Amino acid sequence: MINIKTQITKLHYTRDPEGILFDILKFCSYFYAFGSRLKNFFYDKGLIKPKKVNAYVISVGNMTTGGVGKTPVVSEIAKYLIAKGQTVAIVSRGYGGKLNNKNINMISDGTSIYFDAVQAGDEPYWLAENTPGCYVFTCKNRYMAAKQAVDRFGVQVIILDDGFQHRKLYRDLDIVLMDSVKGFGNENLLPAGPLREGYEALDRIDKLVVVSKSLKHDTANKVARIMQKRLNIPTEVCYTEPDYVYNIKTGQRLMEGLAVTAMCAIGQPQQFYDFLADYQVVKTVTFDDHHQYAPIDIVDISGSIITTEKDAVKLARFDRDNIYALKLKTVIDVESLLKP
Repeated sequence: MINIKTQITKLHYTRDPEGILFDILKFCSYFYAFGSRLKNFFYDKGLIKPKKVNAYVISVGNMTTGGVGKTPVVSEIAKYLIAKGQTVAIVSRGYGGKLNNKNINMISDGTSIYFDAVQAGDEPYWLAENTPGCYVFTCKNRYMAAKQAVDRFGVQVIILDDGFQHRKLYRDLDIVLMDSVKGFGNENLLPAGPLREGYEALDRIDKLVVVSKSLKHDTANKVARIMQKRLNIPTEVCYTEPDYVYNIKTGQRLMEGLAVTAMCAIGQPQQFYDFLADYQVVKTVTFDDHHQYAPIDIVDISGSIITTEKDAVKLARFDRDNIYALKLKTVIDVESLLKP
């Protein structure tokens, strides 16, 4: 079930990786570094200028590949702004969805959801389902999607989901998340490590958010203090904790202490498994991030299955009544985060 992509991810979060695979990836990373730095040079020197839309643009992104927890933070920011009376749109690239992201796809108008998780992608669909009153668009060209949101629907605030490296669209606020435990992994650039950009990109960050996916938050609080002092960047902590487990068909909650199979297809699966300490996890089934589930994936699993909400949106179409999702609660001071 685990392919080369997952093996590479393990190398990314190994402190001192070794071996022929890492050596090959390290060689490739020099070419990646050249391309990344060249692009940033053009933008930093004003040789290429980002395009602007007539709205306030917030980017929520990260320095590393997947699994940091951007999507719930994007939703919390959107809900806060909507409660303040703002018209808000979330713009995502739509990675993993079957819709052609060369087109501008309106996943939701804040009231109705027009595509399922397989078409839209698990994260845009989750955002549409969990952020009432918010427009959700997917498009590779974020500028065109943002422009349509502003021109056609009067959107006042654009939130870019995973937008830190997408420099084509001007943003007023760059928020970057980092995992309190994983940090920047082995600190190598892709594909040898998880870094999407070199440390020169730290200069572009307006606000840093340290994400704690643990039942204890001492480490996250300590990391936040260190990063704020070291980088001189305003830093917040986002607490992500397990809330309850519910049946994805009926909504009924699952009693604690039962024997279960834990299954997911996310960037950092172990953190999810650790959240299931109140259950007897007899088996774990791990797929690659953004895996498109097929019925065969669960045909041999008996008993209760607990998965993430991100995975649940794709599993809900199957005729199974034994699939449960872990509901997480995200706690972050959005007012402080958005403060100039």
